[in-house]
Amino acid sequence: MPTPLARKIKDLIVTDGPISVADFFSICLADPQYGYYQVREPFGRSGDFVTAPEISQLFGEIIGVFLVHAWQGHGAPDSVRLVEIGPGRGTLMADALRTIERLSPDFYASIGISLVETSERLRQTQRQTLMRHKQRIDWHDDFASVPSGFTLLIANEFFDAIPIRQFVKCDGHFHERVVALNDAGELIFGLGPLRLEASLLPSDAERAPPGAVAEVSPPRTAIMLSIAERLRQQGGSALIIDYGHTSSNFGDTLQAVRNHAFDPPLAHPGEADLTSHVDFEALAMAALAAGAHVHRPLAQGDFLLGLGLLERAGALGANKDSLTRATITEAVNRLAGEGPGSMGELFKVLCISGQPLALLPFDPQVAPPPPPPAN
Repeated sequence: MPTPLARKIKDLIVTDGPISVADFFSICLADPQYGYYQVREPFGRSGDFVTAPEISQLFGEIIGVFLVHAWQGHGAPDSVRLVEIGPGRGTLMADALRTIERLSPDFYASIGISLVETSERLRQTQRQTLMRHKQRIDWHDDFASVPSGFTLLIANEFFDAIPIRQFVKCDGHFHERVVALNDAGELIFGLGPLRLEASLLPSDAERAPPGAVAEVSPPRTAIMLSIAERLRQQGGSALIIDYGHTSSNFGDTLQAVRNHAFDPPLAHPGEADLTSHVDFEALAMAALAAGAHVHRPLAQGDFLLGLGLLERAGALGANKDSLTRATITEAVNRLAGEGPGSMGELFKVLCISGQPLALLPFDPQVAPPPPPPAN
């Protein structure tokens, strides 16, 4: 049985013809009537996937440690705009703020919080999660409307939800992949007439075999340019965390997740989360083009361990029962575990700053930041 959004997309294709993967991606997530983020509760065990902040408070606390360290590295400015793009249920921000307040009351006192969130349903959840900080928070539909000033920004699992365009190599050229209808009226992938410009292809495009898939995302690039330009002009740093690759390459990374399992991307529009891997090299190049300083990218495991994840986990488990300690150990393994497919390896962390400076754990010669609070 097709979903209501599948029927809507089919009607659109019948009327206007095949649509790009980018348009399909956008409709699936953001359609005002049936879009995924309008009708589903995506996060947690009752949703479709679990993000790092929902796995353990450890993740948000380590982000808080980094923010304190970054604030100090920038000279401890007395006015800070703390921004999170795509804040989910507000869990990461709540854990980070608790850590900031304990480690550095002066930093906490300087903060004004801006959450960039388009879903009113999620905004209501964030208001509940962050109730004790409500006087400091404002909400925005886009990054451009965030108040100016020195900025520390977090984007955790945000860029993967921004639509991509896909191009498939056929007859020596890369033709755009589209979503069309077969003779039975079912959604299928096909190829359209539009070709990808050679300047947007990886350098080894000529050697790519027939059927190779190239993915580009102009909206991701545009957002990164906007962030980098703001940091260069007004000061600050941004932390980008997502699953993806540090070198631009070929491959089909479009995927859907439904009920904590992978789902065919065309099977349940509006009822499955649709994402793709983030090209961190493309983001870094955009930041450099805007004149920002780009720190070396790290795997999530290296980032968390470099900022004291194990020490914080030990403090959190001290004097606790064996079940609690086992739960903490499991969380550490999920967040920072090594090996293909693990969050610690698959997820990458990119940091950019408005001007050159050294920050841990990206620049290991820096003195370590203070440890997370023991409680």
